[in-house]
Amino acid sequence: MAAPRHKPRHNPRRKPRPRRPSTAVRAEVARFEAEAQDWWNAAGAFAALHRLNPVRIAFIRDAAAARFGRARAVAQVRPAARPERGASFNARVTPSGVPSHDDSPARPLAGLDVLDVGCGGGLLCEPMARLGARVTGIDAGAENIRVAAAHAREGKLAIAYRAATPEDLVRERARFDVVLNMEVIEHVADAGAFVETCAALVRPGGIMVLATLNRTLKSLLLGKVAAEYVLGWIPPGTHDWRKFVPPGDLAAMLAQAGMTAERAAGVVFDPWRGEWRLKADDTAVNYMMVATKNGPRREKSRRSRA
Repeated sequence: MAAPRHKPRHNPRRKPRPRRPSTAVRAEVARFEAEAQDWWNAAGAFAALHRLNPVRIAFIRDAAAARFGRARAVAQVRPAARPERGASFNARVTPSGVPSHDDSPARPLAGLDVLDVGCGGGLLCEPMARLGARVTGIDAGAENIRVAAAHAREGKLAIAYRAATPEDLVRERARFDVVLNMEVIEHVADAGAFVETCAALVRPGGIMVLATLNRTLKSLLLGKVAAEYVLGWIPPGTHDWRKFVPPGDLAAMLAQAGMTAERAAGVVFDPWRGEWRLKADDTAVNYMMVATKNGPRREKSRRSRA
């Protein structure tokens, strides 16, 4: 497949910023790289993320649509598809319910530059691309990027994948309308520094969407012990409960980085339906948050840039 047509805007006259120390933890990166071949297996090591994806995608889509004046386009998007048990998502069936055809009218993110930090195998990058965004996915694990790029080629999706850290992009002075920071912060060495770095990648008027786990007794029992050792949803040792981040602490980190936490919503599992759903007043375990950066936003422009 040809190289992606659209890249984040860079100013060659600007000197690169001094290099920031990376917050990536090599052991954490290696753990996910070891399972890289399983990224697109909905019944494999990342089954929990496949189940979470419809909720995550809808939350991101709606947050971006609201911020950039695309609410009317969102109404055209079909309800999320529910794959058969054990089936893997491929290039033609997406967990967002978004058609994989490039001529789909349901492209509410058209014209927006989206960065997925810690993109793994591209489970979020591909739906964002199908929603019309110009997507860049970065991950510290080169094997994850290899798997993501190969899957994107199969689906004929123009996604710019790089084995890189957010610190690398800050040094290049890259900027994006939407920065995704999903289930990553609890795996880094310094959460505050990581948030500050990601915030530097958000354009004025843009947003950051984050997802993580709260540090409560309930999250220890459900998000750690049950998920890893009882239900087997994720491999044992995936999480360190001490690195979970309460919403108040995350909002404070964002404020320190020059962003405003606008809203948080809990994500809970419905055992009767066997699916995840939003529950605004229950952030005791999993939750997502939207933060904005002051400045003029690009409301209606969908003009492509070379």
